[in-house]
Amino acid sequence: MAIADANLQFITIDVGSYGREGDSNIFKECPFGKMLYGKKLNLPEPNPLPNTNNNPQPFVFIGDEAFALHTNLLRPYPGRNLTDIRRVFNYRLSRARRTVECAFGVLANKWSVLHTPIQVEPEFTDVIIKACCILHNFVLKRDGINFEEAETHSLDDIDARGTGTRSEGIEVRDYFADYFMGPGAVDFQYKVL
Repeated sequence: MAIADANLQFITIDVGSYGREGDSNIFKECPFGKMLYGKKLNLPEPNPLPNTNNNPQPFVFIGDEAFALHTNLLRPYPGRNLTDIRRVFNYRLSRARRTVECAFGVLANKWSVLHTPIQVEPEFTDVIIKACCILHNFVLKRDGINFEEAETHSLDDIDARGTGTRSEGIEVRDYFADYFMGPGAVDFQYKVL
């Protein structure tokens, strides 16, 4: 699970939960979800939308149908028999959600190891995914977004060391930034949950 910004960079990720747990439950239990629902994210105060003078609106994150509605988390209206206003809202929300979907697409196309089941021990799988996300941010920060050059890279040199099953969440410090670029060399912010 990840939160991406408008530049397709991952702001926060949560790796290692079992898929059968469901996105909503995983989100509620991850550190970011707990902070959001506990109102501890230090988000800006609500502001009026552009070209309006009243009715301040909160800053929000955008999710799909799997997430529960919250003051700072928008999700589409459920159901099929929607009014025109709700249908337009869902369409526009879907367009906004495409950014994070695109971030995952660019990530997977850049690191082809993510196209197939990763045949290593669960803990190492988590480390590979976290490393791919950190390198994804680094490459985007360095090179910018280039959809035409979304070439894939082979990671065939990695030794398979397990069955590829998922693990429970493992907390990891900023190891990869120090390892790949040296201490203090990262000029972008990210957080691995």
